Amino acid sequence: MQFSDRILKVKPSATLAITALANSLKAKGIDVIGFGSGEPDFDTPTTIKMAAIKAIETGKTKYTPAGGIPELKKAIVDKFKRDNHLTYDISQVTVNCGGKHSFYNLMQVLLNDGDEVIIPSPYWVSYPPIVQLAGGVPVILETREEDGFKMTPESLKKLLTKKTRALILNSPSNPTGAAYSKDELENIAAVLEGSGVLVISDDIYESIIYDGRTFVNIANLSDTLFKNTIVLNGVSKAYSMTGWRIGYMAGNADIIKKVEILQSQSTSNPSSISQWASVEALIGDQSVITDMVAAFDRRRKIIVEGLNKAPGIRCMMPDGAFYAFPNISGVIALKGWKSIKEKYDSDSSSSVLTSYLLEEAQVAVVPGVEFGNDNNIRLSFATSDENIINGCERIKAALEKLA
Repeated sequence: MQFSDRILKVKPSATLAITALANSLKAKGIDVIGFGSGEPDFDTPTTIKMAAIKAIETGKTKYTPAGGIPELKKAIVDKFKRDNHLTYDISQVTVNCGGKHSFYNLMQVLLNDGDEVIIPSPYWVSYPPIVQLAGGVPVILETREEDGFKMTPESLKKLLTKKTRALILNSPSNPTGAAYSKDELENIAAVLEGSGVLVISDDIYESIIYDGRTFVNIANLSDTLFKNTIVLNGVSKAYSMTGWRIGYMAGNADIIKKVEILQSQSTSNPSSISQWASVEALIGDQSVITDMVAAFDRRRKIIVEGLNKAPGIRCMMPDGAFYAFPNISGVIALKGWKSIKEKYDSDSSSSVLTSYLLEEAQVAVVPGVEFGNDNNIRLSFATSDENIINGCERIKAALEKLA
């Protein structure tokens, strides 16, 4: 069978693959603790579910405009003004079938073959392949743990070329949890000034932020940046609505119009029922977010403390999101490392450790190499306190066997 060159360049999502593997092992009766899934473990709030039920009962189950119902677009506009102090017209927002779909659509309408997109590393696993599927070239900007996994103005400046079309800014970040301050964003903005480069601000974790930090979008900094920024967001993380598949974006009205044309010829509208549920999510009681973030805050402290007790592991405290991204360089120095590297036969250290932890400790994590950093692994702490405590104890015991 002959396939297109573009699909042959793309691998399956590693995070989804690890989660599927953990679930399949559980189905066989194996007691696996899964740290792979990037979704809140809380149920969708009742008020949101009731809004969906009402939509079904009142017959709101038909096609909608491709870019979403007016009521949801207005709720998104109001959300941006209320939470982010960003003012958009309804013509500047559109609704998509999940946050990943938003980014995919955006790349399809922005990129021509050879256009470059700067992607800070570690990155969300889907950024590079989605850029490639649009004919673009992912340009990886390496960040350092000692800089908090944040790009510096100097590192950004070195990568800007005439072919640079966009910069991806994901804050708080998946997988590191790093969040940029206003000062840090201003330094980045100074490098971009006059370049014409679009900033794609992926704000999906904006509400999950800790230690009194205030979320800032780079579009807040100036009128020029507002015009040159496309903001991506969705309801999946903030309202525990991952399966409802609603993402949205805001920015230049001409770009938004092109996204809606593309969507009209591909998926058409997102689920009508999910759209009405999302209206309730955005305009309803926002305390559900506060309660969830408080639980995540507690869990991040538990997981970081637990991981730092394991031989060879060094884990920084994340600023936001619900991921820990521990450094495993010390594990490679343990005397038993050579034997497991030979056993699992991979050039990737994080993949070797991932295989070892799954077999030896029945703990599922995601290898950092999939996020562009082979010195780390990613663990989602969107799971119970009990799972986190037990999982960290298993990891510690497994690594003690290598010490």
